Amino acid sequence: MKLLSIAIAPVIIAVIYIYIRDKYEKEPWDLLFLGVIFGAVITAPIIKIENIVTSWMPVLGKIEEAFYMAFIVASLVEEAMKYIVLYFLSWRNRNFNEKFDGIVYAVFIALGFAGVENILYVFNPDFGGLDTAIGRSIISVPAHGIFGVSMGYSFAMAKFEPENRTRHMLLGFIVPLLLHGVFDFILLSEISVLMPLFWVFVLFLWVYALKRIKIHVESSPFKPTKEK
Repeated sequence: MKLLSIAIAPVIIAVIYIYIRDKYEKEPWDLLFLGVIFGAVITAPIIKIENIVTSWMPVLGKIEEAFYMAFIVASLVEEAMKYIVLYFLSWRNRNFNEKFDGIVYAVFIALGFAGVENILYVFNPDFGGLDTAIGRSIISVPAHGIFGVSMGYSFAMAKFEPENRTRHMLLGFIVPLLLHGVFDFILLSEISVLMPLFWVFVLFLWVYALKRIKIHVESSPFKPTKEK
């Protein structure tokens, strides 16, 4: 029960934080619930696809293998599935009526996936346990939320700036893919010189995400006139 609580806690905290930041025109809970559920459900096909893609990996050196696993197996597959769910869940939904909504939907989907993934890691008999639960809760789960922020930020730009729609739609997929890939590559490669840079990268991710959250919150058309 303790491990399960630690595995789920960061998801709950992140969901509450994003919901609170959506302060001018909140999204309906049933839609947000669907986002979390769909994010959780896609864990199964993601694992299946990742296993297939892993089986395609040619014989590589350690660094090349880390790159393949980080950018192709994990990042490409996971972010593509999240992006597909985000599009079909929200693009034509009438509740998607301001830019910050894109971030809300993307983060809820990402956290649904991250929650299930975290539980699977924490209870894995080979490398799970308390240390894994704490480490992933502090680093990996928030990272998935941040990848969701980057996806939702550009996805919303595509929705509300149709003149640059293609560019923003591509950025909504490519940016989180790259951020996710770099994050995993540093950890998987185990290159000692990169480890200090990992924490710099994590700090960059937080600053990056919080800035984009602020931009879309402040641009809300539902913001009271006196605050504009």
